[in-house]
Amino acid sequence: MTIPENLKGRRLTAFFTDRTEGVRKDVLSAVSGFPEDAVYMPVQRHTDRVLVLDGHRRPEVADAVVSSVPGVLIGVRVADCVPILLYDCRRDLVGTVHAGWRGTAGRILIKTIETMADGFSSRIDDIVIAFGPAIRGCCYVVGEDVASEVRAATGDGDYIHRRGGTVYLDLVLANRTQALSTGIPEGNIWMSEECTYCLPGRFFSFRYSGTAERQGGFIGLRDRAAGR
Repeated sequence: MTIPENLKGRRLTAFFTDRTEGVRKDVLSAVSGFPEDAVYMPVQRHTDRVLVLDGHRRPEVADAVVSSVPGVLIGVRVADCVPILLYDCRRDLVGTVHAGWRGTAGRILIKTIETMADGFSSRIDDIVIAFGPAIRGCCYVVGEDVASEVRAATGDGDYIHRRGGTVYLDLVLANRTQALSTGIPEGNIWMSEECTYCLPGRFFSFRYSGTAERQGGFIGLRDRAAGR
């Protein structure tokens, strides 16, 4: 389990899991202190949909979730895609994003930031972002069509490289570029440097093994009344 440095010591629980914890709700409950029925993960379909979670807990199709409800741990499942955690330290608002190349091309992180700003009056300077372990530019081979779609959504940046006629895409850096384009201060961003493909003994990697198993990124506001 990895706890991002910029989300430590706040009124929340935030972490990225690896193969050890995975995404089983009983395990997540044990490591987080949130009850199993308080763990919420959307039905992910590589969309650009951002779900605002209120009191309901019905599974809905979305690849990002935003919530201001204390006592709920929201999360996304990944196995190479980028798990992203967001926190508005002034509004006590949390968010989580699943960003594969389709979500990145759909600007799902930007849409999540816009949801926080438009729906909850978050100030961009108050939003802290953490990028978890994902397949990185050293290993993620894509076609020119994928690179073009991500570039069209993201603009210039150092997230696409070519070596020997092969195209490599770094989704973490692409999403970081998108976050910075919204005005998020660079100092508000933390990034894991770990590549899921390079470390198959620690992380599930679909590109490496075709696995159906997942790890994830999770964040939730602690419920003070319940002692969490």
